[in-house]
Amino acid sequence: MRSIAHLALTLALGGAAVIAQADEAQVAVAANFTAPMKEIIAAFEQETGHEVKASSGSTGKLYAQIKNGAPFEALLAADQKRPELLEEEGVGVASSRFTYAIGSLVLWSADAGAVDDGPAVLEANGFNKLSIANPKLAPYGEAAMETLDALGLKEAVEPKLVMGENIAQAIQFVDTGNADLGFVALSQVMQGGQITKGSGWVVPGDMHAPIRQDAVLLKRGADNPAVNALMTYLKGDKAHAIIHSFGYETE
Repeated sequence: MRSIAHLALTLALGGAAVIAQADEAQVAVAANFTAPMKEIIAAFEQETGHEVKASSGSTGKLYAQIKNGAPFEALLAADQKRPELLEEEGVGVASSRFTYAIGSLVLWSADAGAVDDGPAVLEANGFNKLSIANPKLAPYGEAAMETLDALGLKEAVEPKLVMGENIAQAIQFVDTGNADLGFVALSQVMQGGQITKGSGWVVPGDMHAPIRQDAVLLKRGADNPAVNALMTYLKGDKAHAIIHSFGYETE
């Protein structure tokens, strides 16, 4: 009886130790990466016991919030510029920055067949509104403007642009019918390696600067085991498989 009681106590204490080792991470995530991040967090939490609280938004706004003292411990940006700035400004941990995903831009419509001819729908100029993310805040919006420039359509299309604060709002405009078309992140309309709704044209990578998305550990989270474990997890095969399924590339 005594040995059984001792075993029960040992197991109970062991369970308490596991719970004590579980920590919580608070991360800021670029709006375009919201869907894959949900899957990554679910897998990470199940494997490690840690918890992750993620807040999404435009990279520009998340950067501003971090600079103003928001309690984030890592930033998963939609560009390289803001994570690099955070390192230079002493807010990010030196040499912690890495590219976790390389994104793709897609011209997308909620209607099947509407974008089957790719950029021809832009050239015909028969649409009412074209949605993009604000290029001053969101790298995908910047890539959209570069694409229009590469197609020689920037001046013709500019009067029809509607700008979302971030890429999530840009696709919302198309989803709700406030825009006929939108330049959005491929990850927003792709799962399992294919576009799951509407129709889209994946913009060739040579029409805009590469959308290299960097993550950076922030000094606020430098000593937090949960956020450090998450950053390592993002570099691993399981996270990469999820990232690829949403149309991103990895290094």
